[in-house]
Amino acid sequence: MTSAAPEGPGECAATTGTATDGVTADAAVEIIQREMTVFARRARASAGRMHPELSLVSYTLLGHLEEVGGCRATDLAEHYALDKSTVSRQVAALERAGLIERRMDPEDHRVQVLHPTRAGTEILAQVTRSRQVAFRERLTGWSEQDLTRFASYLQRYNATATATATEKPEAGPPSD
Repeated sequence: MTSAAPEGPGECAATTGTATDGVTADAAVEIIQREMTVFARRARASAGRMHPELSLVSYTLLGHLEEVGGCRATDLAEHYALDKSTVSRQVAALERAGLIERRMDPEDHRVQVLHPTRAGTEILAQVTRSRQVAFRERLTGWSEQDLTRFASYLQRYNATATATATEKPEAGPPSD
C-alpha cells in the first residue's frame, strides 16, 4: 500500500494499493470506483489552482466549444448529460468573464451558437499546458507500455459510458 499526499486544505490522504494480483472482480470494481472518485476530487481541486476563473466544468465546456467549433448550450447539456440550468449558469459565468460569445447560427437565425473568444482560447491553451505538465509529472516513471495501456483503458471506459448514456430506454415493461 502507498499513501498519496493530500491535495488541498482539509483533504485527507488517500491510501491506494498498487498490487491487485488475486483481487476478485467485485473488489477490483470497488477499487476502480474509489480511485476514480479520488481522481475526480483532485481534478476539481486542481482546476481552481490552474486558473481561478475556470472551474473544471467551465474548462470542459470551453474545451468542447473550441473542439467542435461552437455549439448551442442545449448541445453542451446533452453531450455532457448535464442539467440545462447547470450549463446555463456555467455559460453565463463564461460570458461574464469574456471567455465565450454568442453568435447567430448562419443556417437558423433563431439559434445562438456559443464560441470561445480570443481570451477564452488563450486561457484554455494556458490551462491545458498547465494540466499537461501536471499529468506528465504524475506519470513520470511510467513505461510507454503502461501509458498506452492506461490511455486505452480510459478511452474504452469513456466510450462505454458515452454509449450507455445515449441509449434510449425501451417502451413497455421490462422483460425477464
